[in-house]
Formats: sequence, structure tokens, C-alpha cells
Amino acid sequence: MEKKIDIVVRDEGSIFLVSAETEEGRDWIEENMGVGEEHTYFGGSLVVEHRYIDDIIEGMLKEGLIVTLNGCEVSLRGRNA
Repeated sequence: MEKKIDIVVRDEGSIFLVSAETEEGRDWIEENMGVGEEHTYFGGSLVVEHRYIDDIIEGMLKEGLIVTLNGCEVSLRGRNA
């Protein structure tokens, strides 16, 4: 069975765009990042500054989400788990 990607993260240079691809991904973003005026969205993707992205991805992975960064699957291996 093919794994479904929950979150797609794209490095756009000065920012990262985080897009939920599954209901689980959307739920995680809503529960952990919140939705509202304090967050910026661009084309349906959450805009994240470089200084926050590592912790955000790590939190997603620890919750069992499948995350890709620039098309490659990310794992906790090599991260502080």
C-alpha cells in the first residue's frame, strides 16, 4: 500500500510554504498552528519563517505524519528525536 503524504513543505527561499494534503495534516495544522489573523496563508499554504520550520516539521513527524520537503520524504533520523 502506498503511503499518503500528509504535509508538503516547500522551501521558497525566504519562506517555507506548508500545505496539508490529508485530513490528518489539516487537523494537525489547525490544532498546533492555529488558524487566524496571526498566521499568513498564501494560496492555501501556511507561510512559515526559516527559524520555525525545523521545530514544526519535527512536531509533525513525532505525531506520525508523513512529510515531504521539496519532494523528498523527511524522517526523524538525523534529527533530535
